[in-house]
Amino acid sequence: MRYCVFVVLGIIFSLQAAFRSGDATGRSLTDSIATLYRKPLSAWPLPAIDSGVQWQEFAALPGVDTAYFTLMEQPDVVLGKYLFFDPLLSGSNQISCSSCHNPQTSWADKLNTPIGHDHQTGRRNTLSLLNVSERKTLFWDGRATTLEEQALAPISAHDEMAMDARQLPAKLQQYRGYRELFRAAYGSDTVTFHRITGALAAFQRTLTSRRSRFDRFLDGEYNRLTDQEIYGMHLFRTKARCMNCHHGPHFTDEDFHNIGLTYYQRKYEDLGRYLVTGNPDDVGKFRTPSLRDVMNTNPWMHNGLFDNITGVLNLYNSGMQMNSATPEQKAADPLYPVTDPLMKKLDLSKAEIQALEAFLESITATQYKMRRPETLPR
Repeated sequence: MRYCVFVVLGIIFSLQAAFRSGDATGRSLTDSIATLYRKPLSAWPLPAIDSGVQWQEFAALPGVDTAYFTLMEQPDVVLGKYLFFDPLLSGSNQISCSSCHNPQTSWADKLNTPIGHDHQTGRRNTLSLLNVSERKTLFWDGRATTLEEQALAPISAHDEMAMDARQLPAKLQQYRGYRELFRAAYGSDTVTFHRITGALAAFQRTLTSRRSRFDRFLDGEYNRLTDQEIYGMHLFRTKARCMNCHHGPHFTDEDFHNIGLTYYQRKYEDLGRYLVTGNPDDVGKFRTPSLRDVMNTNPWMHNGLFDNITGVLNLYNSGMQMNSATPEQKAADPLYPVTDPLMKKLDLSKAEIQALEAFLESITATQYKMRRPETLPR
């Protein structure tokens, strides 16, 4: 079976070479490759994955469960939704979780970095909360492993919501509306921080991506993607090397990589996962973000510096080795970051960049813009 796959891949790469040299006859390269993928996923050519990389095949997202509306009426979810949109959770009574995770902008904020208490700016781009229940770690550096644990950081951070978590329960306890919601969710009206974070987590677990055209394509609706989009998917799986890190149903390996954007000892320096683990090998590593709905969650990268997807793809095309330590630099400074060896120069043409961009559009679903509560518990 594997031999057959290599034969098919050899044919594909031969077609690409022929196309670039102008010798291809009959159907175009994109037509030929589209034919290979307009069939069940089990019959597709295997992706070109580096040795040692543990990967998962693509998978379609399920449709909206009919139990979704019942789920949204669960008392802890109802409470969590109110808390998520309520600025009472901040020290200034002006900032809510939704200030940065806005349902109108795919549960992110469209800013390079968020603006919090006293107009202070954060250091890292706001990650979308879509499908957050599927993440194995949270934050760009993976410092939390549960949504309940995660909630403390933005609430208490001086440059985000700036609320003393020890005082928050008493602050909410004074409002009859909240006492009634806590009683419905937990059996008593006692407000505790543990209950607050539990309710917030219950609500956030309901935030999932809608199905995209790509999902329908995987389910056999082969007219959902154009030939160019399928060609972009093929490049994503092969020459562009994207699938080494972005795979599975959510297009992420749930791992951490230094992709060359650490800006070590310069403006924008961020040591990433190293600040959590203290391991010099983790300098400049950040969590691989999910690419679900990627075209709705710009600007991109951990520092939010890039708002043009063509520019992002061109960066990857370059190989991203401009900030990687030389052996001499690493010997002199063990913290000098080394770019992940998965990053290589790709030699993608302009047409191939455009095809990749088209594929990213196909995995981006129509936004579901949840309505904010019209009133808040008081």
